[in-house]
Amino acid sequence: MPFADRRESRRLPAAGGIVLPGELAVPVAPAGVVAFAHGSGSSRHSPRNLAVARTLNDAGLATFLFDLLTDEEAADRAMVFDIGLLADRLVTATRWLQRDPDVGGSPLGYFGASTGAAAALCAAADLGVDIAAVVSRGGRPDLAAERLAEVSAPTLLIVGSRDTAVLDLNEQAHRLLRCPSRLEIVAGATHLFEEPGAMDTVATLAVDFFARHLSTTTAPG
Repeated sequence: MPFADRRESRRLPAAGGIVLPGELAVPVAPAGVVAFAHGSGSSRHSPRNLAVARTLNDAGLATFLFDLLTDEEAADRAMVFDIGLLADRLVTATRWLQRDPDVGGSPLGYFGASTGAAAALCAAADLGVDIAAVVSRGGRPDLAAERLAEVSAPTLLIVGSRDTAVLDLNEQAHRLLRCPSRLEIVAGATHLFEEPGAMDTVATLAVDFFARHLSTTTAPG
């Protein structure tokens, strides 16, 4: 059974009258909250992100999975790769979480995948000390290259060893980060971490990283 005490559907208002659906899962006395930023072609229903979220819930962390784009927007390839727009919406979600009565006093982290990882890093650069940690799974941090030196939150980049093109991009991005950072390579894994045990490894790495950095962070007051 997931450790989350309750799960609630939420509707997040964004600029331009857009409303984005999401789900907030809150365990008893959460030690922190992690907002998910999925990549292109994915949604809040991504089985990979849901698997990680359940593991975080079991570890006592709240999670917020929401759609960065509406269905109509997601069909527009240009919007899918509009990292500035995605980051702005993640910032909006962060401000909403900071006001939420259940998790508003908790340290906050980001879990980003693919293009969502670039959005998470840009949002972390914008918000500074408000973000306690960032984890990227198979991410495209290169799409946030101009902002990487501004990220202050400890950052973990997780890439599959067989995802060679993305691994190269992550190695380059890792060198641009000035915050405490680590690159973890999951042996034998491809881009979607579909190999047996690969997502379990991702989830374990994420839980350990968030548990360490969110527990040592004072929530913004």
